[in-house]
Amino acid sequence: MTKPRRPVKFLLVDDLDENLLVLEALLRREGLELLKAKSGREALELALAHDFALALIDVQMPEMDGFELAELMRGAERTRHVPIIFVTAGMQERHRVFKGYDAGAVDFLFKPLEPQILRHKTETFFQLHRQQQDLAETLRLNEELMAVVGHDLRNPLNVVLMTTSLLAASTDPELKKCVARLQSSGSRMAHIIDELFDLSRARLGGGIPIERKAMNLLTLTRKTVAEFEATNPSRQIDVVATGDLQGDWDIGRLGQVLSNLIGNALRHGTVSVPITVELVAGPSEVLASVHNGGHIAADLMPRLFEPFLSGVGRRKRAEGLGLGLYIVQQIVQAHGGDVKVSSTPESGTTFEITLPRKHEG
Repeated sequence: MTKPRRPVKFLLVDDLDENLLVLEALLRREGLELLKAKSGREALELALAHDFALALIDVQMPEMDGFELAELMRGAERTRHVPIIFVTAGMQERHRVFKGYDAGAVDFLFKPLEPQILRHKTETFFQLHRQQQDLAETLRLNEELMAVVGHDLRNPLNVVLMTTSLLAASTDPELKKCVARLQSSGSRMAHIIDELFDLSRARLGGGIPIERKAMNLLTLTRKTVAEFEATNPSRQIDVVATGDLQGDWDIGRLGQVLSNLIGNALRHGTVSVPITVELVAGPSEVLASVHNGGHIAADLMPRLFEPFLSGVGRRKRAEGLGLGLYIVQQIVQAHGGDVKVSSTPESGTTFEITLPRKHEG
């Protein structure tokens, strides 16, 4: 069953009932909802409660004229981007027209209204809002699909991993090699599914959820580094720490952050340059940075934290979905922190994270 479309909404503002009735009669069409206000105050109340594709505002109104209303709308985050067409009976002076555009108008209509011109000028905003609605719905469905697919894949994958764990006890050397490959591939698949879940949570749920508990960031960092050293014995990873590194953070999520950043440094950094993980304690926050040799291309820097973008610009199959840095950013922001990156051929690449020790508010 097809989900019914939400109506496109226009806001009509005029202090005279007869003018509102004329506008309503000329604009009425299927899929369009017209909400009317007889004053600037009523218009603001409606604008804060509804998403409007267009506002048609009479200039000459008592108490608050159209220009004043437009300026108030431009000052509010929710109504800042609502297109405004001013409707006026006599504003031919150029300085008044300029004032209207300064107040945020996209166009003017002069009374008496010409029906064809009114419909032509407003149709563009109707269709644009429809396209935005369709795009938002498509993105929502795509993200829901990723969440469902990830959930449905997880159970059979767990069975595969449990079976390979049992087979790993075999003494047959060829079988052990096959099992190792299966475990490696299964673990990579599990990582991809986890990233899909995190992407869905971030996009559909308003951010990645975290559970704060008292923890020591140095302890977590040393544990994470030890795991990478075990699988990459030829690479040097140094940990430098100063000050009190206690805080209220999500230990599992910060483990993801460190694993993603150190893993990136191992994959993309210069092999001959040691990786350095530095932790610096401040009064109310902790700075954590991961440095490696090598640099990121300048054209990639502005898009580095976008989903599905690899750190080298062209994703390899073994690297997963290219969601690592996007998830790092989402986790850090969920903690109230920030993540920055600097990279030059001379100094290498450094990812720096700021983590407030406590949750504010």
